[in-house]
Amino acid sequence: MSTKKSARKAIAVEPEIKQANINRLRRIAGQVRGIERLVEEDRYCADIVMQISSVQQALRGVARNLLRNHLAHCATHALNSASAKTREEMQQELLELMDLNLR
Repeated sequence: MSTKKSARKAIAVEPEIKQANINRLRRIAGQVRGIERLVEEDRYCADIVMQISSVQQALRGVARNLLRNHLAHCATHALNSASAKTREEMQQELLELMDLNLR
């Protein structure tokens, strides 16, 4: 499914944050493959759940980095926009992102 929203690009991405996110995501992918092996091998459930928790925490770290970049660049640009519509859309987007993190 291709939508206008999914094709959007960041206004700016700090190279060190981008590389840190890529590195972390590659480690997470390896962890997920490890979890898959644990499930295939009928390993102890609590051990698998602990590994899943670790992956979730790592993903939250990537999300924090992305949100930090979003606030520093995309959101700041939109909130400083002369267009009231652009400001309102960004405010709504930020509220939705905060709602995701409160669940």
